[in-house]
Amino acid sequence: MEEPSHPIEGQVVLLAGAKASVSLARLSDLLADVQEHLVGRVEEYDRRFERIDTDRDGVYFLAEEGRWETVGEAVGLTERETEAVARTHAEQFKRDGRRMDRREEFETSLEIRDVLAVNPVE
Repeated sequence: MEEPSHPIEGQVVLLAGAKASVSLARLSDLLADVQEHLVGRVEEYDRRFERIDTDRDGVYFLAEEGRWETVGEAVGLTERETEAVARTHAEQFKRDGRRMDRREEFETSLEIRDVLAVNPVE
């Protein structure tokens, strides 16, 4: 089976997809498109946003609220698609927060920031 081209775990995609108003297949494509966009901006994000490394492959950037609208526009997503992708990234962030025993800290971050999950860059 082919590795996903985004840092979101399969179960998180399924759960977020069930809540999203886009199809599961479309959500997977959107996540891959967004990942391509995000990976190209890792250097910029390292300078501008707080970075959180995880115990699995990948990093998070805590960006200002509204960052997802900017990303969605840049990638050509509809508002609904942008919301679905943002929700999926947030759910993965919460899952990793529980895994790292930092649940409360991570959930509090989501109240004031947009979180971007990015695959590691070589």
